[in-house]
Amino acid sequence: MHKILIIDDDTAFLKFLAGYVSSCCPDIEVLAYSDPLQGIAAITPELSLLVLDLEMPGLDGAKLLAYAVDKGLNKNRIIILSGRDADYLHERFPMGECLAVLNKHESRQKAVLDMVFNSLQTKCACLEERTGNAAR
Repeated sequence: MHKILIIDDDTAFLKFLAGYVSSCCPDIEVLAYSDPLQGIAAITPELSLLVLDLEMPGLDGAKLLAYAVDKGLNKNRIIILSGRDADYLHERFPMGECLAVLNKHESRQKAVLDMVFNSLQTKCACLEERTGNAAR
């Protein structure tokens, strides 16, 4: 089963995003933490996607990114969200540092998240189809 881990100290945004992913991708398990220290324990190399806030009290999202990569999570499975503008984000995280850096308040950036979530949902469906066919 695919798992998405979301770590964001903005509880309203976290609840919205976790609910949105659960509704559009019912085959994906969503783990959501507003406390970054609790979220750290859920980081494993097996995660399909890690979505994390850049700026949280007590923990820098960039350090959390480095920790996740050190734990074996592929950097192309990590999305960083922030309230900062795109120029700042792309300067701080050049292409290749992670899958994407997005302004979480910019409505146009939601299309990128939709694309990623839909891709995971498609992978889940394909895996389920292959597993079902293999069992016959």
